[in-house]
Amino acid sequence: MSAPPRLRILVTGATGYIGGRLVPRLLEAGHAVRCLARNPNRLASHPWPGVEIVPGNLADASATLQALQGIDVAYYLVHSMAAGHAFWERDRQMATAFGEAAARAGVRRIIYLGGLGDPAHVQSWHLVSRQEVGRCLASGGVPVLEFRAAVIVGSGSASFEIIRHLTERLPVMIPPPWVNTRCQPIGIRSVMNYLIEALDHPEASGIFEIGGEDVLSYREMMLRYARIRGLRRWILPLPVPFPRLSSVWIDLFTPIPSSIAHPLVESLQTEVVVRDNRALHTFSVRPTGYDEAVRLALARLAADEVETTWASSLSSFAPDQPEADSLRSFEGMLLDSRRRRVRAAPERVFEAICTLGGDEGWPAGNFLWQLRGLMDRLVGGTGMRRGRRRPHELVVGDPIDFWRVEALESPRLLRLRAEMKLPGRAWLQFEVQPDPEGSRVEQTAFFEPFGLPGYLYWYSVLPLHRFVFPGLITALKRKAEDAAWKA
Repeated sequence: MSAPPRLRILVTGATGYIGGRLVPRLLEAGHAVRCLARNPNRLASHPWPGVEIVPGNLADASATLQALQGIDVAYYLVHSMAAGHAFWERDRQMATAFGEAAARAGVRRIIYLGGLGDPAHVQSWHLVSRQEVGRCLASGGVPVLEFRAAVIVGSGSASFEIIRHLTERLPVMIPPPWVNTRCQPIGIRSVMNYLIEALDHPEASGIFEIGGEDVLSYREMMLRYARIRGLRRWILPLPVPFPRLSSVWIDLFTPIPSSIAHPLVESLQTEVVVRDNRALHTFSVRPTGYDEAVRLALARLAADEVETTWASSLSSFAPDQPEADSLRSFEGMLLDSRRRRVRAAPERVFEAICTLGGDEGWPAGNFLWQLRGLMDRLVGGTGMRRGRRRPHELVVGDPIDFWRVEALESPRLLRLRAEMKLPGRAWLQFEVQPDPEGSRVEQTAFFEPFGLPGYLYWYSVLPLHRFVFPGLITALKRKAEDAAWKA
């Protein structure tokens, strides 16, 4: 049996959650891939050999047409939901222009991932927009294969992150009635399989509704998530008169801002269940159940085995971004980030970073690091007694006090995973990028809390973080610059 023909494929939205996972799978299948990105710097760190990255904005018709030249199949994976109240109009205009440009460029087919829901009963502008985009893409005459999905179960999906964070943070919830709305969630792996297998069915076009094995209410989804995580939760729905109140509530208790939460809450009031099973008869994909999808999502975070986990989705700061310190949430993680410019080559900076711990200690707040190690030993942890194997050389798997080297890409990336006793999981990551002045460095502490104890721990140690972490990156900067000056 001969191999399928190699296709020339354009991926829009490659910096996003879906697109970032799709690109390496397309490469693995042997296709030639081009990505259109507003900020190509956000794709610079991805290990995608042979991918052509084209700078451009879908709002720019000429840039879009140029990106589509010579393309066989285009994936449309963008959505401007957070662009304000007129996001639906922006989506409509961009999709119409994209469809017309695809026709002019001779593209054979467009593949689009939209939103599930009965058009006759859709109650939100968010879902109206997602479904309207499919129609606008097809208006140019190029055949469109539109997959429609509900909640995608995987870290980074806004709807799933709402479920995840509300369940993790609130032992008792008094949510609005939308928690009783029925939904048919689908795992991210199943979505990827559909998107890839679509290339093997060049005749397939039109709308295909996709969903997992289970039809659940959002309340059932949260309670099942809690059971998998070993949490006890109580949910008591009460009527909330305005969706805006729900979006404010979500803004307070999850990383999802109200600008995104508001249209999502409107869509959560619409039942999103597969009504047409044509996808199961056309494609070989057999989606998993909700529980398995949740376990796989949590396992990916723990093992860091998939391309678009919390670590790889974050991009180093671009040349035009200022030095900054920030506290934020991202894809289920609590983050403490510090950005600095260093007057030394990336190799010098990385050498300084790789000397942390062991006999040399920690260049800022070493007494506090030692105290934290002692506290860990008192509760049965490893503490600081392991040190490190070699003073100036690291390999993946090496211990550094109560850390272990999880990822090492010299001279660009060092990520350490904490092996302390914690109510959660923690990482410390350093990213180094070249800069006209020498280097740009981003130091980030990540923490994935386990329930309310995890959040209490994180906020209780923040005062120490404000002393230790700025001092650490400043000390590393000084050490690298001193070494560069002496050389």
